[in-house]
Amino acid sequence: MERISYGELPKGMYQVLVEVENYIHRSGLDLRLVELLKYRVSQLNHCAYCLDMHYKEALHMGEEPLRLYSVAAWRECPYYSEQERAALEFAEALTDLPHEHIDDALFENMQRFFNKQEISLLTLVIAQINTWNRIQQVVRTKPGEYKVRG
Repeated sequence: MERISYGELPKGMYQVLVEVENYIHRSGLDLRLVELLKYRVSQLNHCAYCLDMHYKEALHMGEEPLRLYSVAAWRECPYYSEQERAALEFAEALTDLPHEHIDDALFENMQRFFNKQEISLLTLVIAQINTWNRIQQVVRTKPGEYKVRG
């Protein structure tokens, strides 16, 4: 059950978050990769609303259901590219900072596939979905009703 509606958030809070999303979408990053990372981070954070949203958004962008429902076991699956594997490992480490850290080996692996600007942007993507997941843990928007916009 919804605890706080988006209309009840402090004035400007939702708009600031949307502006960050718009920045990410204009950044030039592969948006299918962005959605894959958002979906995986939302799994880690147990965010039902965000899982519903990013599953639907990823499908709309042409992602395969198989890759979404098995992303929790990405290390065992042959159908993620080396670039995606590096990004997924990076996303998991950034999401679980109390237990993980971004060591030199992980950063160097990211540099094999992404330049410094892209790594910075992916860091923003991961931080942003973690923010949304945490807001959803409090506001509890009802999952299952998200609609992809044209």
